[in-house]
Amino acid sequence: MPSHAEAPPLPEPLRVPVADSHTHLDMQSGTVEEGLAKAASVGVTTVVQVGCDVRGSQWAARTAAQYDAVHAAVALHPNEAPRIVHGDPDGWSRQGAREPGGAAALDEALAEIDRLAALPQVKGVGETGLDYFRTGEEGKAAQERSFRAHIEIAKRHGKALVIHDREAHADVLRILKEEGAPERTVFHCYSGDADMAEICARAGYYMSFAGNVTFKNAQHLRDALAVAPPELVLVETDAPFLTPAPYRGRPNAPYLVPVTVRAMAAVRGTGEDALAAALAANTARAFGY
Repeated sequence: MPSHAEAPPLPEPLRVPVADSHTHLDMQSGTVEEGLAKAASVGVTTVVQVGCDVRGSQWAARTAAQYDAVHAAVALHPNEAPRIVHGDPDGWSRQGAREPGGAAALDEALAEIDRLAALPQVKGVGETGLDYFRTGEEGKAAQERSFRAHIEIAKRHGKALVIHDREAHADVLRILKEEGAPERTVFHCYSGDADMAEICARAGYYMSFAGNVTFKNAQHLRDALAVAPPELVLVETDAPFLTPAPYRGRPNAPYLVPVTVRAMAAVRGTGEDALAAALAANTARAFGY
């Protein structure tokens, strides 16, 4: 039996290359070069590296400038905003975090995200949004303020908006409507049901599916995937999280995208090559590369 911490084996390569629309290389073991080479060996030739705080966003921008196969997205994760304002222990960043400084500190962090968003290798602003799973009532105001600021930054720089939506569907959709969503809006790790997928489809929002679409208890995600328009569907790992079945609980990485692509093709009743071609085209269009 493999150990729980052991990396899953390489899947059979895809015949048509795809992109991992959302990953965290800085949280994975091994070097960036090793991760990209392993992914490319199975047909995952492009990744979007996503920042979750100021330091991670700076790293994403530097890494995307260094590697042609990497594009960056920069943001304060929804759980990072209340940490900055209130010193929330459930915020995203725990290492090297300075003392909370209230609204002024959030403004300072947002200003750095704004600066990074102007860089050519940065193709997205995110992951931003709302997370009611880890942040309670006391953090909602900071999350919403941060989310609205990220929407404005994405629109002003003409970048894709990458949304983190956890147990907050109605409020995320409401705020997007109130602020006016950017032309290209991506629901990362789509977590809604089929009814929400139809709302997103009418609005032209991209829906990116992660390894949890393979989980036994995720029929609502498969139902959503089945009704999502083919031109609005993306695939991602969210690595090192959400490793697809049958490797759930082991480390995730971009090279495992083919496992999810094949599961998605089965749900949609389509050929693997046709789906991969659509996913690749959709990701390039969503992020403008």
